[in-house]
Amino acid sequence: MVDIHKDSSSIYDYLKMTRNQDNFSVWNMADPSMNKSYMGDDGTVGFIYRWDSTNKNVGAGEQEIMSLDEGNGIDYELRFFRPMQNTGTSKFRIIRKGDDKSRVIWTFESPSRFPMVLFAPFFKRMLGKDLQKGLYNLKDIMEKNS
Repeated sequence: MVDIHKDSSSIYDYLKMTRNQDNFSVWNMADPSMNKSYMGDDGTVGFIYRWDSTNKNVGAGEQEIMSLDEGNGIDYELRFFRPMQNTGTSKFRIIRKGDDKSRVIWTFESPSRFPMVLFAPFFKRMLGKDLQKGLYNLKDIMEKNS
């Protein structure tokens, strides 16, 4: 989570545009030459962003906007194709903390089966650091545009 000195509606309008993740997501920035494709209208339910990278830390998959809660949050489904097949969910939650301050929470959940469940604590720590770094990148972007 991160507190950003910006109104919640401005943050929501920026976050709902999936392509903006290229500007703050650690994974989107990990391979500038990855192949990307898009289906649908960005910022609307059903929009799909696909990526394909030879970088093993990025792999291949797609992210679909599943629901939008105007000004409050965005829910995604992530489908990973490579290096491992898996499906997960990701969410942004935006909490108004005043006229010019908002809290943003970014989460990711994925079901794990044996034997991967044994590594869950390690992956959660690693994933948490990447999500937090992305949130700090988002904070920098949003506060520069004030």
